[in-house]
Amino acid sequence: MEATDQRAIDRAMLLIDGTDNKSKLGANSMLGVSLAVAKAAATSLHQPLYRYLGGASAHVLPVPMMNVLNGGEHADNNIDLQEFMIMPTGAASFSEALRWGAECYQTLKLVLEEKNLSTAVGDEGGFAPDLESNEAAVKLLVEAIDRTGFTPGEDITIALDPASSEFSKVRSTILKVKIAHSTKQKWQSTTLI
Repeated sequence: MEATDQRAIDRAMLLIDGTDNKSKLGANSMLGVSLAVAKAAATSLHQPLYRYLGGASAHVLPVPMMNVLNGGEHADNNIDLQEFMIMPTGAASFSEALRWGAECYQTLKLVLEEKNLSTAVGDEGGFAPDLESNEAAVKLLVEAIDRTGFTPGEDITIALDPASSEFSKVRSTILKVKIAHSTKQKWQSTTLI
């Protein structure tokens, strides 16, 4: 198989796995192989990985998305959404973005400790404190970003992986949403999907 034919490599792994959720080979293993092949192909063509993946018009380095707070099925807490992430979009380089993210993660730990909240980590590596709402999680991130010395929404933005497919399962059939200047409302997950 040709290393530069990424789609064929990925399709072959999906066929070998043969499951709907990649449970035979494992999603992490498949991703690792896929990225290793992409890196090998980029190296063989003397291109940086971002240019190889993004094509000739790629002019922006990728920005890491760092999972810093966990909820949903990956943590034993009251948060509905699975992953709250930070993205250091204002950094000039990948290494700077990685440093900013690590600094923000450590500041988040201090913020949690100051509020007497758990700094235990969830299944995905983010902290998993028991908070009263998803909004409280976002507020903690904004505070940590600000206290690290960055501007929330400019230097570092927030990204979410809600894992909405989990909303319909037994654990959380209703997602709690608070609308600004309103009372707390409960929305059925089918309304949100």
